[in-house]
Amino acid sequence: MVSASPAQAQAWTLSKAQRQEFLHYYAPVVFKRANGNDSRHGYDWITNFDFDQDGNFSNNKLNWKDIERYVDAARAGTGAYSHWRIRPTLYTYLVEYMDGGKNLVLTYHIYHALDKNAAGDYQLHDWERVELHVRGVVGSPGNGESVAFAVVTQHKRNVVRAQGSTELNFMQTATGKHLLIWQAEWSDKLLAPHGQELRFVGDSYAWIATQLATPTAKAEVDVNNDDGRKKVHYAFVPQGSPAAVSTLGARAITYATADSLASRSDNGSSVTWPGVKRVTYELQDIADILPTHWQHGGYATHWLGTNPLDFWMESGLTNEAGAAEVTPGMNRFFPQTRDIENEDEREGYIAKKWFLGTYELNASASDTGGGGSGAFHDNAWASTMPDSRGQTRASASGYTSSPNSFWWQHDYFVHTGTVDSTDGVEAGFWLPGPWYLPAQGGFDGRWVQLFDDRPGQEP
Repeated sequence: MVSASPAQAQAWTLSKAQRQEFLHYYAPVVFKRANGNDSRHGYDWITNFDFDQDGNFSNNKLNWKDIERYVDAARAGTGAYSHWRIRPTLYTYLVEYMDGGKNLVLTYHIYHALDKNAAGDYQLHDWERVELHVRGVVGSPGNGESVAFAVVTQHKRNVVRAQGSTELNFMQTATGKHLLIWQAEWSDKLLAPHGQELRFVGDSYAWIATQLATPTAKAEVDVNNDDGRKKVHYAFVPQGSPAAVSTLGARAITYATADSLASRSDNGSSVTWPGVKRVTYELQDIADILPTHWQHGGYATHWLGTNPLDFWMESGLTNEAGAAEVTPGMNRFFPQTRDIENEDEREGYIAKKWFLGTYELNASASDTGGGGSGAFHDNAWASTMPDSRGQTRASASGYTSSPNSFWWQHDYFVHTGTVDSTDGVEAGFWLPGPWYLPAQGGFDGRWVQLFDDRPGQEP
């Protein structure tokens, strides 16, 4: 049985503004290697789902192949592609729950419209994410809470680094504490980091700061599970942290700045730190994308009508203005990517294991693949494996008819950060019962739109 947490009697919740503050405060700084030579400048930019302003995700990969034409047109001042809004974006959610105190899970999905796998195939939508588990929250960020551990996606692997690790490093500023992440370029690279995969930066920010102050220093950082430092051609910086933006001298991508912010470097080319392109990114909500998967949300424009997922939803999903976008009740979502070029059929957010917390932790990255076992996710779906507190998914939620049938909207497995090598088992627990209600001190931000959409705007 799950014993009641002593903190439950003092349950409280953050305000909307505080949730936004936490997401901005801990948003990562992403140092990125590029492969932007041979007229592929701009390929490695982070972007947003509707960069081409056509409201259609199925052609994002196809249109992104024209990104160098956008840059060239901006340079020449022709006006071609000027309606595009690149708007580098990390799609986020915040899960808030009480368990011996106030705790948060902060998730940041780094969106790219195109990448290439190790086999050399172009792929539509890249799904790498950064996840931070924050303990001991007492109010607004920066008041004594700590990051217990962080997880990054390395293709199918979910690599963890805990507090105290030399590979868990932050850029601390007056407006944020930003996890330092390195990201590979868009292209394929056999037996080496590739395809937008993420790694932890093994250098402290103090060391990086000395390199930034040395005009001749090569732009490189150490990363986990790899020998030698990896080249850096971009630094993507959260615009919601003004001190980070100022310190790194980052600028927004607009039609006027696009040419100067596009790296034309090959992945093997070195640049000095002054030559690194510093770009701001914004935060938006994963909940912005979920309605496009919905059976009544025009899913067929973006997703295939195969392999549906059913969710029992106690509450609907509303936009920032309070208008309903998904209604309560049993809802069907279609996660399979529709690619107009018929090259890729991967799955969207709502089917990702990290969306439910049912991923398996790995201690190390691996260039040879593997580590993407779905055994724990399958056990969660079938509700056959008790968690570390003796609860199954169904017993924790109370939805005894859910196994092998549907997900509950608020099913969420919280990892402890400890790697368990037992197949199909993970250390952690299902959030129990009405954990998500304000009266319980909870908030399930996976289904909430916190950030204004800013449609059609360019900074």
